[in-house]
Amino acid sequence: MRSIWNGAISFGLVSIPIKLVNATESHSISFRQIHLSDGGRIRYRKVCELDGEEVATAEIGKGYEEADGSIIPITDEDLAQLPIATAKTIEIVSFVPADEIDPLQMDAAYYLAANGPTAAKPYTLLREALKRSRRVAVAKYALRGRERLGMLRVVDDVIAMHGLLWPDEIRVPEGVAPEGRVSVREAELDLADALMATLGEVEMSSLTDEYREAVEAMISAKSEGAFEPPAEAEVEPAGGKVIDLMAALEKSVRAAKESRGEAGPEAAEVTPIRRRGGSGKKAAAAAPKAVGGKKSTASTAAAKKTASGAKKTTSRKSTATKSTSKTASAKKAAGGGASTKKSTAAGAGASAKKAAPRKRTSA
Repeated sequence: MRSIWNGAISFGLVSIPIKLVNATESHSISFRQIHLSDGGRIRYRKVCELDGEEVATAEIGKGYEEADGSIIPITDEDLAQLPIATAKTIEIVSFVPADEIDPLQMDAAYYLAANGPTAAKPYTLLREALKRSRRVAVAKYALRGRERLGMLRVVDDVIAMHGLLWPDEIRVPEGVAPEGRVSVREAELDLADALMATLGEVEMSSLTDEYREAVEAMISAKSEGAFEPPAEAEVEPAGGKVIDLMAALEKSVRAAKESRGEAGPEAAEVTPIRRRGGSGKKAAAAAPKAVGGKKSTASTAAAKKTASGAKKTTSRKSTATKSTSKTASAKKAAGGGASTKKSTAAGAGASAKKAAPRKRTSA
């Protein structure tokens, strides 16, 4: 890769000769301006305002325009003589945690390549120090006629530098946030979390510029004379439409699951447990006709609890009846008289009275 700047990294008293290489490239498609009537190229000519003559690139310099319109010529020699320590040096000023750098400050990215065999050792030292400290270096450097701010970090086995905007170049976001107080319910946040979890993660290397691919395909088809304009897709106008946020979130979660081949949340009907006697009917009435979720689970549990209570009541009644019957038989066999019969009848009556309230309750 071709270097765009040669200099050194100043790391305390250590100087590391490096070359600056662009780390990114643009794949956007460029268009030319043409004359619509005949397709001819439209070109710009650099003309001097004073004499009206076209000027060659070699004869063009730079100058600063003052408020009254007068121009002060500035030469490359003038800029080179300025007492700036960063003119040919990337001067590291501090090491900070990476999360202290606001992503809004990020600008162009570069790779720093060791320039020559003597640079290999100090270059590796700085790289490994950055790795072990888990920090990034904040530096100042000069490029294309101005001093800039940069951040050095490790990418694989290479030191990369991101150009940073100066703090006063970041605009305050006044009037950008929604006006007025807006409240968000917990249920809406839960659905948003569910949508985020369903969408999951993505391999960044798998993302492509679909618009650029479509433009390239159109250019190829036009060059071969086989281009057919696609049917216009109906696009709903953005803004001004009131939506049901909960419904939109639920629909988004279902769509995301379907796109990943996952089954959507299906409703499960709760079937009441039917038992003999009134208790079973009461349990069936207690179970709502809801589908899925916590409500159905709670209702099912209530129905089971009621049915279990009915079963215990029936069991106690059966036990009391058997106990009374055994007592009466034993006293009759022992030759008990009329008093014994009365006692047995009284006991049976008391048992019947005790059982009677339960019977009325279950009925």
